[in-house]
Amino acid sequence: MTTTTDTGRKKGQLVRAIGFLGVAILALNSVIGAGIFALPATVTARAGALSPWLFLVVGLLVITIVLTFAELASYFRDSGGPVLYTTTAFGPLVGFGTGWILYISRVSAFAANSNAFANYLGSVWPLVSEGAGRTIVIIALSSALTYANYTGVKDGVRTLAVFTFMKLTPIAMLIIFGLQYVSGDTFIPSAFPVIEDLGGTVLLLIYAFVGFESTTIVSGESKNPRRSLPVAMVTTLIGIGVLYFLIVLVYVSVLPNAGASDATLITVGGILFGPIGVIALTLAAVFSIGGNLAAIMLAVPRLTFAMAEQHLLPKWFGVVNQKHATPGNSIIFLGGLGIVLALTGSFVQLAIASSLTRLISYILCISALPTIRRKADEETRAGAYRLIGGYTIPVIALVVCVWIAAQSKPAAWIFTAQLLAIGLVFYGIARISRKRRGA
Repeated sequence: MTTTTDTGRKKGQLVRAIGFLGVAILALNSVIGAGIFALPATVTARAGALSPWLFLVVGLLVITIVLTFAELASYFRDSGGPVLYTTTAFGPLVGFGTGWILYISRVSAFAANSNAFANYLGSVWPLVSEGAGRTIVIIALSSALTYANYTGVKDGVRTLAVFTFMKLTPIAMLIIFGLQYVSGDTFIPSAFPVIEDLGGTVLLLIYAFVGFESTTIVSGESKNPRRSLPVAMVTTLIGIGVLYFLIVLVYVSVLPNAGASDATLITVGGILFGPIGVIALTLAAVFSIGGNLAAIMLAVPRLTFAMAEQHLLPKWFGVVNQKHATPGNSIIFLGGLGIVLALTGSFVQLAIASSLTRLISYILCISALPTIRRKADEETRAGAYRLIGGYTIPVIALVVCVWIAAQSKPAAWIFTAQLLAIGLVFYGIARISRKRRGA
């Protein structure tokens, strides 16, 4: 379904430099951000001792979505992920809508997490918690990530690898030393608490696992993406599910009354290791957020690049830097927009709709699978990551996404529609420009 080669590049093309490990690191950092450091308290307050197991159950639901995306990714080699899937199945208008709302979701997350980064860093270095210090941190962080990704995709992956090591090491130590507190009653509760708001709790937990779709966006810079992406996505999400289970198991074991407090993983670090543990887990949170930001900066510019390649956005977004073989203009645009939203605070309303926009993109992509299967040529179909059970897994994934989206409030739907209307203006400009060029 694509003529892009896996080796070498022509002038104006991206270079394939992301291997299996790079894809796995991207998936891990796209999913694990700031949430896991505060989420155990919120979930435990609702589900009590069942919280670790609830993470596993919800993880299994998300795996159905991941598996569907894994098959979708195996049909393509170019960058763009959801844009390619929905454009192929439903045409350019739906492809643009999918890419645009997913882009809005990720940019708003970048802006929100930039502020969260400053908040956590400010807890150990008060100078940057507000005012000019906060502004400098946000600008410096965003600029550094922009530069690292502008100068080459390998630099972007290396940056991700550093953040991954710095955030996982303290978490691994917390799990190792915290497992001694685990007893039979905390591992398998003798009394099962009643979860009054099961739908709201599952809704909360689902978002601890999303973000994996970022890996599909960088297909055009992945080595052998039709094979590496599906395997990396699935194995990484399974690993993240197990990691979450162990983290929350330690949390409820070290803090038996955790559900009645606002204690975070940083509190657990203080109990296990004293003041050093508090600092270590706070820094782990900082690096976790930084890794999530780095993952967004690596993947999301490839979304606008792909839309420009499909003539869905002005061609400026599709320009490849000749020296570094990166989508330089799209990277700079994301870095600049992220700084503006983070500093002005206008990202808050965007963040409200970010979860819904992502779910809509999931629904559209899953719905595209039957058409993509049918359109694939024999060679592509033979090498695809074909799911067992026909459409059973995709149908489950679709039901999960629709059910979660149905939990959103009317205000979120209205705002999402407004964002889509704004995007359609850009789409119209791109189409008019293309007609004028006679393309």
